[in-house]
Amino acid sequence: MNKIRNITAMILSLIIACGCASSDKSPRIQDVKGVHKVSADKIWLTHEHTLVDFIGADSIQPDSWNHDSVINKVKPYFDELKAFDVSYFVDATPKYLGRDVLLLEKIANKTGISIITNTGLYGARNNKYIPQYAHEMTARALAETWINECENGIDGTSIKPGFIKIGVDNSDPLHTMHQKLVKAAALTHLKTGLTIVSHTGKAKGLWPQLEILKEMGVSPASFIWVHAQAEDNNDSYLKAAEEGCWISLDGLGWELEKHIEKILFAKENGILDKILISHDSGWYDPQKENQTIKPFTNIFKKLYPELKTHGFTDDEFKLLISVNPAKAFSMEIRNFPINGYDK
Repeated sequence: MNKIRNITAMILSLIIACGCASSDKSPRIQDVKGVHKVSADKIWLTHEHTLVDFIGADSIQPDSWNHDSVINKVKPYFDELKAFDVSYFVDATPKYLGRDVLLLEKIANKTGISIITNTGLYGARNNKYIPQYAHEMTARALAETWINECENGIDGTSIKPGFIKIGVDNSDPLHTMHQKLVKAAALTHLKTGLTIVSHTGKAKGLWPQLEILKEMGVSPASFIWVHAQAEDNNDSYLKAAEEGCWISLDGLGWELEKHIEKILFAKENGILDKILISHDSGWYDPQKENQTIKPFTNIFKKLYPELKTHGFTDDEFKLLISVNPAKAFSMEIRNFPINGYDK
């Protein structure tokens, strides 16, 4: 009788545990240390770079840079972020441009900042950073390699990506390779719930990407339009926000006035809840002898004081650097209805 009671108690405890796990719908993000709950109170930098190597997919050699040398150079710039309580640092460097997850893990351990890395491939600049094998693979086969990184870790490590990074040349229609990248990203999202972050630029290359996603049953809410500050027509921001995608103004490492105008436009037109901001700074380049690192602090030292002179409130700033990023990067499969039904 005691054995039966013990077994029953074990079963009940398992049911309760499973029920608690399944009922916990808290948003989660994945950084280089694992999956964590995310709140809307933490400060984010949503598009930065620690190291980028522009030599090309056919020539890049990860052993051409030394971790200690890179860390000694970039760590002071990470340390500056402590004064501004930055918690999350999204490293947007893709594979074959210098993505080095072990380097990012070391920096995260030394600084206490949560660093988020990516899976995917970058097709911009005429496919210079696309390896030959990718040209020969189908979108589904590519997606399987990215899903494998999500499920089993990157490059033989236990480190997993927190988003999908792709890049396209700005055209409509998209290059065939770039259409494949978007399709592979869609398939990966439908399996993992990771957000798709796409180097795009002007809106001309945005619309065909969103159409592919919708055709494959993926909501534009899963998509971040990177380098949206390049767009000249503000009506494109209204259309993109109506579609539901995230609009990333991420050149604050060197531009300010253009961003202020666009952020104020977003506020005046009620789409501030779809805007992300970041510097696109850093850029340790192993091909250069003398390194110049762009700091990650303009948002706090320059942008926000200027926005306040235009009537910007603390809550509106929090929307840009905390609330929106937590939503944009949370892992969630976001379906788009096809023929009236959710896929």
